[in-house]
Amino acid sequence: MPCVAIVGGQFGDCGKGKIVDYYAEKADLVVRYQGGCNAGHTVVVGNEKFKFHLIPSGVVHGKRAIIGNGVVIDLEVLCNEIDEIKPRIKKFDLLISERAHVTLPFHRILDDVEECCRGKSEVGTTRRGVGPTYADKVSRCGLRVIDMFDDDLLNQKLDALIPLKQKILKDVFQSKEIITKKDTLNYCLKFREKIKNYVGDASLEIDKAIKNNKKILLEGAQGTLLDVDYGTYPFVTSSNPSAGGACTGAGIGPKNIDTVIGVVKGYTTRVGSGPFPTELNDDTGKRIRDKGNEYGTTTGRARRVGWFDGVVLRYAVRVNSMDGLAIAKLDVLSGLKKIKVCTSYKYNGKILDEFPASLKVLEKCEPVYEELDGWPDVSEEEWKNIAKKGYDALPKELKNYLKMIEKIGGIPTYLISVGPERESTICLKKIF
Repeated sequence: MPCVAIVGGQFGDCGKGKIVDYYAEKADLVVRYQGGCNAGHTVVVGNEKFKFHLIPSGVVHGKRAIIGNGVVIDLEVLCNEIDEIKPRIKKFDLLISERAHVTLPFHRILDDVEECCRGKSEVGTTRRGVGPTYADKVSRCGLRVIDMFDDDLLNQKLDALIPLKQKILKDVFQSKEIITKKDTLNYCLKFREKIKNYVGDASLEIDKAIKNNKKILLEGAQGTLLDVDYGTYPFVTSSNPSAGGACTGAGIGPKNIDTVIGVVKGYTTRVGSGPFPTELNDDTGKRIRDKGNEYGTTTGRARRVGWFDGVVLRYAVRVNSMDGLAIAKLDVLSGLKKIKVCTSYKYNGKILDEFPASLKVLEKCEPVYEELDGWPDVSEEEWKNIAKKGYDALPKELKNYLKMIEKIGGIPTYLISVGPERESTICLKKIF
C-alpha cells in the first residue's frame, strides 16, 4: 500500500490543509514531517472551521496523527491546540516523536530581536522562535522532547543554555529581556505533564505501519520555494518542506515513499520578504487576495499575490520528483476576463526557463506571460454542483488553464479544488 508525500509546490500557503484533509479520509496514518507553529492549515468540515499549527490536519478524521522528529514544537501552542481540537472530534489519536526538538520561550525572544536587528534586511519570519530552535538543533545544544522527561539531563541542558542565551541577548543584541532557568524549567515541567501520554518512537511506528501495508500520508508545512536549501535563500524557512525533508522528518527511507503530490494554487502567493516575479500590486491582485482570503492562518498577515508562475512549478516538480498535482483555489480566479500564466523569465535580454539560484538575478527577472480567457464567476453552491458532476462539468476555459499548467509541469493533475469544503473537490486519480 502507498506512502504518499504531500508537498507545497510554491512559496507555501497553497491550500495543503484542505488537500491533506481530503486524502486523509482514506489514510491510516497522517504524519507532519517538518516546520513549527509558524505554519498554519485551515480545514473546513461542515459548518466548522479547524485551524492547525502543529497537529496534522488528518486528526479530524479520527486517524492516527503523528508529529515527526523533523518538527520543532512550541509546547504551549501544541497544548492549546490539543485543548481546542480534542473536544470537537469523536476520536483524538496523537503521537509526538520523542526526537522532535522543543521551542522554548527564549527562542521566541531571540527570533524577535534578531529580526529587529536586521532592519531593512529582515527575512519576514513569524517571530515564533522556529529559526532559533532549528539553529540550536544544528548546533547540537537543543532540547528534545525525550530530554524533558530526564530531570538530570533537563537541568544540565538548561544550566548550559540559559546563561548562553542571556549573554547573547544582553551583549550581542543589547536587549533588556531577562530569561531565567526557573521560568524555563517550570515551562518544561508544566507542559511535559500534558503531553507525556502522547510521546513515543514515531519513526518506529511509521515503519511498522509500512510493513503492515497501512496507508500513510506525509504532510509538510510551507512550500518548496521556502525550503532552506532550494528556496529563495535567505528568505526561506529553517527546514526542508521538500520531499527530501519527508524522509528525514518522519524517520523513513526514500524507497518507502511511493507517490509525491505537489499542491499549488491556481495563482501564486508568498508572505514576508524576498523576490516575487509575478507579483500583482494592482486591483487584480487585491481582488484575488480578498476573494481568496489570502491572510495567514498563524499571523493574519496579508499575503502577496501574483499570477501563476510556471518557472516555479517546473523547478518544484524537478526537486521533489512530483508524480502529480493537486491544484487549489481555482474558484478564486473566476470572473476575471483574462488570466496570465508565467512560462519563463526574461533576464538581460535572455530567456530563462529554469529558476535561478541568485536572488540578484531573480529580482531583475521579468515574467514572460501567456494570456488565456477567464471563466465565468459562479456561486459557492454552483461550484459544489460542478464538483459533484466532475471534470467534464468544468468551464472549457478552466480546462484550458489546467492543460496549460500540466504542460508546463510535465505531470498530470490528480485533484482539483474549487472551494474550501470537502464537497468542492474533483478527484481525477485516486492515491489510496
